[in-house]
Amino acid sequence: MSSGASNPRITDIASLRSAREVAYEQFRKTQAVGRLTKTLCKLSDQLLMSLWAACDLKNQASLIAVGGFGRGGLFPFSDIDILILVPDDKQHFENVLAAKIETFIAKCWDTGLEIGSSVRSLPECISESEQDITVRTSMLESRLICGNKPLFTEFENAFEKSLDPKAFFQAKLAEQIQRHYKYQNTPYSLEPNCKESPGGLRDLQVISWVSKAAHLGNTYQNLHQAGVITKHELTELHRNQRFLETLRANLHLLAGRRQDVLAFDLQASLAAAMGNANESPRTASEAIMRRYYWAAKAVTQLNDVLLQNIEALLFPQESKTTYPIQGEGSEHFIERQGVLDITDPQLYEKDPEQILRTFLVFAKTASVKGLSATIFRALYNARHKMNAQWRTSPKNRQLFIELLKQPEGVSRAFQLMNRTSVLGRYLPAFRKIVGQMQHDLFHVYTVDQHILMVLRNMRRFMVVEYAHEFPFCSRLIAHFEKPWLLVIAALFHDIAKGRGGDHSQLGKADTRKFAKEHGLDKKDTELLVWLVAEHLNMSQVAQKQDITDPDVVRAFAKKVGDERHLTALYLLTVADVRGTSPKVWNAWKGKLLEDLYRATLRVLGGAKPDASSELAQHQEESRAKLRLYGIADSAYENLWKHLDVAFFLRQDAGDIAWLTRHLFNKVDNESPIVRARLSPIGEGLQVAVYVKDQEDLFSRICAYFERHGFSIWDARIHTTNHGYALDTFQISGSNLVSEGGSYRDLIQLVEFELTESLLNTAPLANANMGRLSRQSRTFPIQPRVHMIPDDRGRYYSLAISASDRTGLLYAISRVLAKHHISLHTARINTLGERVEDVLLLDAANLSKNPKLQIQLETELLDALAA
Repeated sequence: MSSGASNPRITDIASLRSAREVAYEQFRKTQAVGRLTKTLCKLSDQLLMSLWAACDLKNQASLIAVGGFGRGGLFPFSDIDILILVPDDKQHFENVLAAKIETFIAKCWDTGLEIGSSVRSLPECISESEQDITVRTSMLESRLICGNKPLFTEFENAFEKSLDPKAFFQAKLAEQIQRHYKYQNTPYSLEPNCKESPGGLRDLQVISWVSKAAHLGNTYQNLHQAGVITKHELTELHRNQRFLETLRANLHLLAGRRQDVLAFDLQASLAAAMGNANESPRTASEAIMRRYYWAAKAVTQLNDVLLQNIEALLFPQESKTTYPIQGEGSEHFIERQGVLDITDPQLYEKDPEQILRTFLVFAKTASVKGLSATIFRALYNARHKMNAQWRTSPKNRQLFIELLKQPEGVSRAFQLMNRTSVLGRYLPAFRKIVGQMQHDLFHVYTVDQHILMVLRNMRRFMVVEYAHEFPFCSRLIAHFEKPWLLVIAALFHDIAKGRGGDHSQLGKADTRKFAKEHGLDKKDTELLVWLVAEHLNMSQVAQKQDITDPDVVRAFAKKVGDERHLTALYLLTVADVRGTSPKVWNAWKGKLLEDLYRATLRVLGGAKPDASSELAQHQEESRAKLRLYGIADSAYENLWKHLDVAFFLRQDAGDIAWLTRHLFNKVDNESPIVRARLSPIGEGLQVAVYVKDQEDLFSRICAYFERHGFSIWDARIHTTNHGYALDTFQISGSNLVSEGGSYRDLIQLVEFELTESLLNTAPLANANMGRLSRQSRTFPIQPRVHMIPDDRGRYYSLAISASDRTGLLYAISRVLAKHHISLHTARINTLGERVEDVLLLDAANLSKNPKLQIQLETELLDALAA
């Protein structure tokens, strides 16, 4: 804590803004971020001092900068947090100070100075800081701007006396763990927060806060002098902090507001501002993001090292307590304060084979949660030992395979191997994709982080504690021979991204080379190479083709060949889709993949896709369910005679029974019938509509869903033999439940409102397309429409690819209704910000008029581009 500046020159907001613009322009030329933040802080100090004097507060109270402002460095649009410290005299405060302070705060806002203010006495400050770790942290960085200096000194002494360094350390560590979890414990998001994400500026600030609380000094240089960090680490801290601060300052100026997220649409401009102006926008964006990821990776590791060392100083007795690691080959390792440590800092330079053994021991030892500062430093110092000779060592190859086979700890070990650059040094192909951007609308991680997420997902299928997440996957992998092969498939499935060409085909060579070098037999090698080549196939079939069509299932079964390949591909597909983004996976996609797996397994088992046998099976299962409700077979005979074979083949027995229960006594109902229930797949609602068919029916239903914020995952359109539409929809997305309603309320609301919408015969409104998202504007997708007839000439398959936005499906339905084209099924597939929809259209009108197909495609493209 130190005294602030004097001799104010800034007296109003106009002079402040003018001086700031000068500072901004100077920064744009020099990129000297330290000078910028100090200048902005000083300018704000001067205006505050001028306003303080104008309110005649003088030395009656203390004006104190806290938080980042208290550190003496202010970013262009950062918060200006102040504490007004008043004497502990309530009567004097109420009679004299309260009005002046109120006027001061009002003047601050009137001049356009956006402050965060608090007014407290000294006892109130201490009380608040003891109850709230955020307040305590903010006050730790207090700095006197002007006013009563003795009162400020008294506050400094009292705050220091009340601060418990050990409790503060533990609270900040717990806070950091929570913050990291919020950002998925990775710095490798495609749009990271340069302040809050792991490896961001906040991680560096945590080091400063706990160091200051532990009386180790106010600067990194103080930590070096105290022996907490090495000379190299000191250099790295300064270098990476300067880079992250420069990044943040440029972000603020480019956005014209407080902006800490490295958003896609700012990355190219940011790169240009920081000196990458001569490259293409995409290349520049990738270059600046790679620099960011390497900096964040270094900061994450430095944060680990320093917090461990500070913890050892704060808890000396505990840090001296060690436990031996049991097991063969573990004689060089010990457990210390919950992390894995080594007995000799020179271990890796003396015996490089111990490098990979470290991660094997880590995976085997459930009680350790991380690596020690000693190991991090030793791995860095031994980086030159991780060369071609080390990679080709038979012992290291044996250790790597042994690590993959471990029952627990594998995904955590691989995350640490990536953080310490060991994984990239062992697998050069992996090193090429570290920090590799993915320019699409559904991945939210870099390629290396996506791979490790897929690996983690695959491993979770194998762990009993996570069997409840995906029980079917856990059951399959429990009976799979050599499940560790699937971990290798996860590791290599996207390893060839960024090289140009088809990464699925390019990755085959890397996979085959790895398998040969690590002694895998021909059968296992063939499976791995095939999985890498075909890892996208099952997802594409399940989401873009009609998997109730026997020909589709038969063709897919021919592609996979046998049950082992089918099971391996299914497990890799589930792990892969879940690893792209938390938003991409949903229960409906899970059901499609599982249905395709089961249908293909029946074919591989010798069963031929037989419509008549499946029809009989579905009908008998439905009858059994209906009998449980006391409904006799004869009661619904009239309904079922109006439903064709396709209806029974495309619906599950549970769905058939549910629909029959609600419709068997309303076969010729004049009014629309709408029924909804919680979806059997576990997410969203299933909605059924039964009404006399009309040309714009699908458009009316889409209009209702989109008007009320529902997303349609799947639509199954059926027309009975007597001219009624029987349509079912899987939907999700209403905010009603999250806002305090119940699913029962939501179901009743949908049933009532959708019925009213269908009774309303007024002409439909024109499609009102919502705005494209920021990601879609940054990575625009050329709308594509592809229409082809099926082999029998009964239907046309309409494939649509476009950027997702509100009103899209309604706009498509309006074009179809205009040309009197009936919809048979709709497969709605949303991949992040991109839609890949497949609609099956009735060929009646299309086959009669060849020109209609061209006209339809043209109008659809116009609608998608609107």
